[in-house]
Amino acid sequence: MINIVLFGKPGAGKGTQAEFLKEKYNLTHLSTGDIFRFNIKNDTDLGKLAKTYMDKGDLVPDEVTIQMLQSEVDKNPHSAGFLFDGFPRTLAQAAALDQFLESKGQTITATVALEADDNILVARLLERGKTSGRPDDQDEEKIRNRYDEYNQKTAPLMSYYKDQGKFYAVDGIGTIEEVTERLNRVFDQF
Repeated sequence: MINIVLFGKPGAGKGTQAEFLKEKYNLTHLSTGDIFRFNIKNDTDLGKLAKTYMDKGDLVPDEVTIQMLQSEVDKNPHSAGFLFDGFPRTLAQAAALDQFLESKGQTITATVALEADDNILVARLLERGKTSGRPDDQDEEKIRNRYDEYNQKTAPLMSYYKDQGKFYAVDGIGTIEEVTERLNRVFDQF
């Protein structure tokens, strides 16, 4: 079983690339953003709670995120592997994910980070915000707040996974095809 964590700042292309990767490598794509939106749309208790944080551009607390993600993993018991998109975002989430997977006889195979310049990403998100309807993609201040959160809480994951020999960085700037090719070269190692 292959379990990959795909991470990068909002707008780095995780969702776009995950679509290609899940097909090529037969992985179940678990996007925390999609899971949050599903729960919000369906007005679940966890969705209502997550929305209060997302509307401010803040990260959803670990315990809420972990509960949603565990539920999704449990819904896919016959999966060949998982592509975690947007999770973990904190060291506590990484430890919780490791513990959860271990309870199922699994582990994280690798983490792959899509790296890109903040100013390029801000422009991408503002453009995406014109059609996505997402309030957190339409306000530069909220976008930059998300990047501050990422730098403080998510960036430390690089060391966590480097210490385990499971971290790979990929340049996220270029055409979709160029970035896909870079990711394929990394994924083909697993």
